[in-house]
Amino acid sequence: MFEFLTDKLGKVFRGLSNKGRLEEKDIDDALRQVRLALLEADVNFRVVKDFNARVRERSLGAEVLESLNPGQQIIKIVNDELIAILGGGQSRLTPSAQPPSVAMLVGLQGCGKTTTAAKLALHLKRSGQRPLLVAADNRRPAAIEQLSTLGKQIDIPVYSETPEATSKDICAHALRKVKELAATWVIVDTAGRFHIDETLMEELAQLKREIKPCEVILVVDAMIGQDALQLATEFHSKLNLTGLVLTKMDGDARGGAALSIRWVSGVPIKFIGVGEKVDAFESFYPDRLASRILGMGDMLTLVEKAEGMFDEERAKELTKKARTASFDLYDFLVQMGEVRKMGPLAQLVEMLPGSSKLAGRLPEGTEDKRLKRIESIILSMTPEERHNPGIIDGSRRSRIARGSGVKPQDINQLLNQFRQMQKLMKMGIGGKLPRNLMGMFK
Repeated sequence: MFEFLTDKLGKVFRGLSNKGRLEEKDIDDALRQVRLALLEADVNFRVVKDFNARVRERSLGAEVLESLNPGQQIIKIVNDELIAILGGGQSRLTPSAQPPSVAMLVGLQGCGKTTTAAKLALHLKRSGQRPLLVAADNRRPAAIEQLSTLGKQIDIPVYSETPEATSKDICAHALRKVKELAATWVIVDTAGRFHIDETLMEELAQLKREIKPCEVILVVDAMIGQDALQLATEFHSKLNLTGLVLTKMDGDARGGAALSIRWVSGVPIKFIGVGEKVDAFESFYPDRLASRILGMGDMLTLVEKAEGMFDEERAKELTKKARTASFDLYDFLVQMGEVRKMGPLAQLVEMLPGSSKLAGRLPEGTEDKRLKRIESIILSMTPEERHNPGIIDGSRRSRIARGSGVKPQDINQLLNQFRQMQKLMKMGIGGKLPRNLMGMFK
């Protein structure tokens, strides 16, 4: 996400940081490069123009020109203005005064509405709500089946009828089931349609009048770039949208739509989809995304992901083991399993400050293969070897290699990296990362 823009802006800021004092010409030269980087990243030209004007005005102030470190001051200004463009503060779902609250999902066909409906339902369930999914997409029969399958996976009820039923009737009948199911949120998956089709858009507006949703959310595929802006503007003019969900953000290295859509449409981004899995869904925080774009990481989201996946008692036990040097290869295997649940490694590394380049160098899918290989090696060891890898000699190494289908040098590499990790854990957060960290994922 934003790999292209992060790299370009990083070069600009490194150039500014190398200068002791800045002149107006230095700022203009840097902003010219920023403008080109934003335009190449597919950010709307009006957004770029407004952004550059605001950054330039603030950068020419005394606080920057007379600062001992003007480069850092400009980075702070750029960060502030990025946050402003992205919407300022976080935009949450607004529930109805009386339950159930209804969220209606709209958008083009193929934008990921059905999957997003399930992701949103799981998000609400994890926050203590009782959601009901409604399969109101009667134009695509496969959508009903898809939503029902997803609902079973996440153990959330799905209300559906035959494709012959109208969306209006499906929703009316679903709302009658709410009391029986004690649902607090109803998430309606509507049929995809083009914003230029007046008849279908009027049908959607009529459905909105009937079910009176407190949230009308447009699901937008981030990969469509500049077209997303007109799409959001048109849907907003006809339906008075309350929020946006940007899908496929993990596949959009340029990310211009995300930077433009809030500023141009005026509709807040509430969530982003960052993968195909049903839990690859994040609340949208403008400040966190701005931090990622500038290569400063996003530790808060990383911590939240970890808290959601890791068992608290198990985490305490592993921390104690790390401190007493009794953390062994079995514990290491358990930890890797927990990390895998959090999502692709490249996405996690991207959240670490200064690690955007490292994330970009991780080939897609490579980390999964490597983790499976490590798992195979560790499971081919005896309990004694896992607990005390120091006893692994040549003959044991050969046996483990045959059992896991790898070469003896792969086992040596794993044991060396494990020893480095043990040292790192003893030192705590202040320790340096192992030099051959990348080797673990090749």
